[in-house]
Amino acid sequence: MSADAVQEAKSGHPGMPMGMADIAEVLWNDHMKHNPSNPKWVDRDRFVLSNGHGSMLLYSLLHLTGYPLSIEDIKKFRQFGSHTAGHPELDLELGIETTTGPLGQGITNAVGMALAESILASKFNKGDHSIVDHFTYVFLGDGCLMEGISHEACSLAGTLNLGKLICIYDDNGISIDGEVDDWFDEDVCTRFKSYGWHVIEDVDGHDADAISKAITEAKASDKPSLIDCKTVIGFGSPNKAGTADTHGAPLGDEEIANVRESLGWEHDRFEIPSEIKNAWDCKEKGQSAENDWNERFEQYKSENPELADEFLASMEGKISNDMAHLDALIDELREDANVVATRKSSLVALNALKEDQSNMIGGSADLTGSVCTYHDASKPITKDDHDGNYIFYGVREFGMSAIMNGIALHGGLIPYAGTFLTFSDYSRNAIRMAAMMELGVIHVLTHDSIGLGEDGPTHQPIEHVPSLRLIPGLDVWRPCDTLETAVAWKIATQKRKTPSALILTRQSLPQHNRSKEMTDNIQKGGYILIGGEDTQPDAIIIATGSEVQYAVNASNALQSEGYSIRVVSMPCVEIFEQQSDEYKESVIPHDHEKIMVIEASMASAWRGYAGRKGVVIGMEGFGASAPAPELFKHFGFSDENVIEKLKAMINR
Repeated sequence: MSADAVQEAKSGHPGMPMGMADIAEVLWNDHMKHNPSNPKWVDRDRFVLSNGHGSMLLYSLLHLTGYPLSIEDIKKFRQFGSHTAGHPELDLELGIETTTGPLGQGITNAVGMALAESILASKFNKGDHSIVDHFTYVFLGDGCLMEGISHEACSLAGTLNLGKLICIYDDNGISIDGEVDDWFDEDVCTRFKSYGWHVIEDVDGHDADAISKAITEAKASDKPSLIDCKTVIGFGSPNKAGTADTHGAPLGDEEIANVRESLGWEHDRFEIPSEIKNAWDCKEKGQSAENDWNERFEQYKSENPELADEFLASMEGKISNDMAHLDALIDELREDANVVATRKSSLVALNALKEDQSNMIGGSADLTGSVCTYHDASKPITKDDHDGNYIFYGVREFGMSAIMNGIALHGGLIPYAGTFLTFSDYSRNAIRMAAMMELGVIHVLTHDSIGLGEDGPTHQPIEHVPSLRLIPGLDVWRPCDTLETAVAWKIATQKRKTPSALILTRQSLPQHNRSKEMTDNIQKGGYILIGGEDTQPDAIIIATGSEVQYAVNASNALQSEGYSIRVVSMPCVEIFEQQSDEYKESVIPHDHEKIMVIEASMASAWRGYAGRKGVVIGMEGFGASAPAPELFKHFGFSDENVIEKLKAMINR
């Protein structure tokens, strides 16, 4: 069926589905706990196709075992609007657990899923009641293991002893460019043993008994397992099996006919005899497994009613509407005059938020003290104790971000983690995938500009904020003080289908007093901080983050000279652009020509707001190594420069 679908589409990857079909049949029919009638059953085993180019294998499995993926969907493989895209796209209704394609991210998502399972099991399983007890299975190939992210993720999985993670390696020695020995000849099994994994070597990937024995052994291990299955890519193809010709191109009608003859398959394209379809159907077995779990959960609930309710709410992604502690903090901060870096403001917000949301799981890529993600009730997750709420990811920014995606995909936890903004480049593709999958992960990205200071241009993010703003579906917050930071945390936590990036400073910033209306308007992404009473101000300054202070100081200075200067704080451009035309017009009139924008990132990103007659004070290149105050002054971020350019703009 997979080869036929690829041929019908005239594109795709038939080799992997043919090579791993024997493994898939054993796993899905004999070992995996799943219910096609309820793909969202919370205690199902998770399956991740990390080598996502072999998507037709997954679609075939879903169709055959009884998921709502029809033969017509199969026939529309890779066509516009179909459920059978070229690479799997997250759709829990159909049984697709994650979007894969960028190699290495699937296995990393799976590490996050297995980690979430272990954390939730440690929290909710009580006595003899194991309401969280499932495996995460992964198919992966040579390409996944070549990607550096696989090292990041699998090293951490071994360190944390994720025994419910089972990876099946399609060891066929072939990639797109041919036989991999010339560029990938490492000893994979020894590599995984060094990670602390349980490794099962030299399994015949076309021997059902050998495959089943290996999976049974892996399930009994208290370590994550790698099953090294020796397979033949394009298995069953008389003339192309074992070659790169089957990797990324249709076999051709003639060769598919040869495959049918070779395998003794006498049926037409997309024809599945009823006796075979019935033998594959897993709905009855899956429903029986879920019914058994439901009975056990009812007993659990009778003995642990509060925990049971919390578990179900967490797994359903429900967020407490009662954010009393964070709301109280927000009210308090309206008139707070403390001077503090927004990275520290973030920790203030987290210490309030921890009282309102018990299912948050934090972390950092070896920068915990610098990014301020470890709150007063944080407890590390270790090899021996998974009953915690904080992950020390180590120097693994990309891995951290994709693991967070896996945690979110599993359900039950809200992941957040921090690193320096400049290192978001390492994480970018995982952040992009979170936006594509609509996962409400929260990235804490600190040391956000030349304000980093002496560490120099290698660590000073210049293009990163505008670059992140280009990712569709990502909210990028750059708050100017503790109040805006607290509001950013509230919105990021509430938006469970939108990833957020919180862009925070190293250096201390002044706090700005606000009315209740201003405070409420922060959540609209942009609002009038000064000068709202004048409908026709002489100029409008738009600023974000640490540069809001220069806008405020310039407005105050020029007010004494008779000028009317409106200051607009724009902590989140994406949310501001989602507001009504009426609101946006009230903040920034479309016909106002005297607009200045101030942000310590690439100036070109703001030309659209400033217009042809406006002014942008931003960066035109990389920073330098020096104390932050010197750098800001050198690059034009000073009260004097803002006032000078503002006057020139008004008076020309």
